[in-house]
Amino acid sequence: MSLDLANFTPYASFAGGLMIGAATALFVLVNGRIAGISGLVAGLLPGSHSERGVNAAFVVGLLAAPLLWRLGATLPAMHIDASVLTLAVAGLCVGLGTRYGSGCTSGHGVCGIARGSPRSFVATAAFMAAGFATVFVARHLLGG
Repeated sequence: MSLDLANFTPYASFAGGLMIGAATALFVLVNGRIAGISGLVAGLLPGSHSERGVNAAFVVGLLAAPLLWRLGATLPAMHIDASVLTLAVAGLCVGLGTRYGSGCTSGHGVCGIARGSPRSFVATAAFMAAGFATVFVARHLLGG
């Protein structure tokens, strides 16, 4: 294993982590709710009893952030080595896992662990194990 120093960004990564932590802490202090993305998006669906305005504002902010960033800096180049079918299947798997795990990586990994939730520790460990296994199978067993 080698470290790619050209793309090693510890200061930017640390600043991003601080912003995520501050945003989730502020969200829970102001709204009394966890900033889990899957829950916020689910709250926008028909039949939800959630606060749609707060959920919509959060989701719009997530979508608008890269657009605002682009006004002052260049966005990183994106390159996806997967077919549309692979991405669709992956999205379905993530969606199912989110429903079965009662939350997503942001809800469990960022907010739940910060609160010391045992369920979130287990869920995050399961997310990470599934990710490691998927990469191992895709890269080493299937040769992708």
